[in-house]
Amino acid sequence: MPSNLIPNTKGYDEARANDPRSEVTKKKDLISRGDYTPTPVGKLVFVLARAIDPFIQYSILHGAGTGLLHQIGLRTLPPGVPANTGIGALDGLGLSPYRLVLLGMAVGSAVKQDIWAVALSGEPMNVSNAIAISIFNTVFNSINSYAFLIRATSASLESNFPQPALLVGGVLYVTGLLTELISEVQRKQFKMDPKNKGKPYTGGLWSFARHINYGGYTIWRGAYALTGGGWVMGAIVGTFFFADFARRAVPVLNEYCEKRYGEDWDKFKKQTKYRLIPGIY
Repeated sequence: MPSNLIPNTKGYDEARANDPRSEVTKKKDLISRGDYTPTPVGKLVFVLARAIDPFIQYSILHGAGTGLLHQIGLRTLPPGVPANTGIGALDGLGLSPYRLVLLGMAVGSAVKQDIWAVALSGEPMNVSNAIAISIFNTVFNSINSYAFLIRATSASLESNFPQPALLVGGVLYVTGLLTELISEVQRKQFKMDPKNKGKPYTGGLWSFARHINYGGYTIWRGAYALTGGGWVMGAIVGTFFFADFARRAVPVLNEYCEKRYGEDWDKFKKQTKYRLIPGIY
């Protein structure tokens, strides 16, 4: 969270003392490092806002807004045969198998991010940031859903199910989401031990890349786009998040870690050369 949005409280003063970076660098960071001021209202808003997103994606995948698309000359896919999984709750949604997978991706991302906000993140989140982050995620998810519906961009133009984009996208989505979640759980468990105060976590999945959670997020975001809008859209979205992390988030966080952890961080950089995605960057 940008430092200029944090309330002027004792927790904020302590956070500034724990964050030795320049004000310019702090403003580039979306998280207030070293600040653990409780913000239950902001996190509640975030949890509820993210929980709404699957319902929005369901309405889109069920055809909401397609009339407007037709009016501007865009052709959309037919609804398809509803899934027959034998599970009443799923079959009752009336979605085709492909659309059901896309809805599952929306649910999975919302659940993961709500777990992060409630159980894994100790940093504050004010109401305005909670709403902004939720809208950001819903916009990207909606783009994926509409990209699937529009015939010109849809990844589902082949008659055989499952299509290659769904298979590849599904595997990468699960891999990325679990990488992000598991790495953050591992770090949380490490930080909860008083003996590790003031130490960086370098084990588990973090031994493969110094910011492996960001790498996981990049992978599942690109995979979600790939599943909905095909190979080109997946590459565009994946590149967008990769570039943002590589140019902004990773350098900003690296500066914080260098100044907070000193020699321990230097040692970690030497033993773990990859920053974001193992074998790539």
